[in-house]
Amino acid sequence: MKLADLVEITKLRWRIERDFQNLKQELGLGHYEGRGWRGFHHHAALCIAAYGFLITERSLIPSSGLCSAPIRQAPALPDGYRPRGSARPA
Repeated sequence: MKLADLVEITKLRWRIERDFQNLKQELGLGHYEGRGWRGFHHHAALCIAAYGFLITERSLIPSSGLCSAPIRQAPALPDGYRPRGSARPA
């Protein structure tokens, strides 16, 4: 394995750890006290959706540093895209 690939994988692990800590601290992922899988899954899904929203909103705010990251555009939806649960076309 190349050293550059190994370093990139290691950095990815720490990025995931940081995201998980943010989910627990900022959005209450660790606050669930129920007993069932369904309730925990619902709680976790909402926390992750809220975290995705916050990350998106933070990316729109320009940083005060000299070099800021470019704002990414949302990818275009493919032709014929139909959201899950929407009514079927006639």
